[in-house]
Amino acid sequence: MKRRGLTLFVLALMVQVPQAGHTATITTPEIVVQTAAATFTCMRWMPVGVCFWLRCSLTGCRVRTSLKVGHYNPDLVVSVYNELGGNPWAEIRATLGLAQRAAAAGLLGALLPIPIDSAGNRTEGTGDRRDHRNLVFRETDAIGHPLSSLTGSVSGVGLLCNSPATSFVPYFQSGLDALAWREEIPEIFYVASWVPGLREIGTWPLQTWGNVHPRTGWTTQAEEPKAAAVNAQRAGDIVTRTGQPHVYVPLTGPSSGSQRVWPPGPLVEKDARTGIWQMLAPRPEASCGVFGTNDLTALAGWGGGRVDPAGDYVWNLWRPYQCCSRRGQWLLFDINWIAYPP
Repeated sequence: MKRRGLTLFVLALMVQVPQAGHTATITTPEIVVQTAAATFTCMRWMPVGVCFWLRCSLTGCRVRTSLKVGHYNPDLVVSVYNELGGNPWAEIRATLGLAQRAAAAGLLGALLPIPIDSAGNRTEGTGDRRDHRNLVFRETDAIGHPLSSLTGSVSGVGLLCNSPATSFVPYFQSGLDALAWREEIPEIFYVASWVPGLREIGTWPLQTWGNVHPRTGWTTQAEEPKAAAVNAQRAGDIVTRTGQPHVYVPLTGPSSGSQRVWPPGPLVEKDARTGIWQMLAPRPEASCGVFGTNDLTALAGWGGGRVDPAGDYVWNLWRPYQCCSRRGQWLLFDINWIAYPP
């Protein structure tokens, strides 16, 4: 699986498929550089405990210990954008963009007589949802981070936890999940899709960016960066869970090998202990946080300075892990001297 992700990266560098009218927002080297710049503030590495292993051989058994560490991994690059197949991540757009558009057109063309137009054009019109000017539709992809596969190569030293994510693997692409992402089927049947205040990104009713459910591309939000953030949160919510009614690859479970890994649970809105976000585009940031902060008293608001004219937004999703190196055949027990994530 890791090799397939790296192969995709090589193909992306060799084959560039340009799209008319679209300028790349971000490239793989830029993602790597911006991720490295945020390491000290987003990784939050610390020793958290110790693991006790039982190691047995022909000469007998003995107990060995290994350091238990905790830190956040950049698991996913989540892109929110206008044009189907127009992911702002240049290499992903070149390798997967045309295939995604073709798949969505084939699926919806066979099931529903609706056109596959750009996301931005669907915020206007007449009738039902399209008469609301603040109702915005965006495509969203969640792709394995370029550095996620590298953790396995350095995990043997015991200082970094192995991520289950594979670099450049598409865990979620809204074009392949076109029926649910565009037509709200079956998301509209979730209770949280109907009851205000359930699964809100923010604090309802005083200030809220939007609701997690229904997990579709439609958001009612006047500020475009916040609308994009809601879509990113929804994609992360889907990918970090199993058995969801969507077309996706779950990002769950530990990647073991030479380690015992305690992976994070599902992503939960406003809970930094399940995941934090770092904006990569349009405004590169070297810090991480959760969506839904209260900006009512801020002059420019959270979206100030984050608006992209083309409607393209990209984030890193960092998730917390704990791990220790294997020093025996059986893990007897582990002790944490500090709760992680704090």
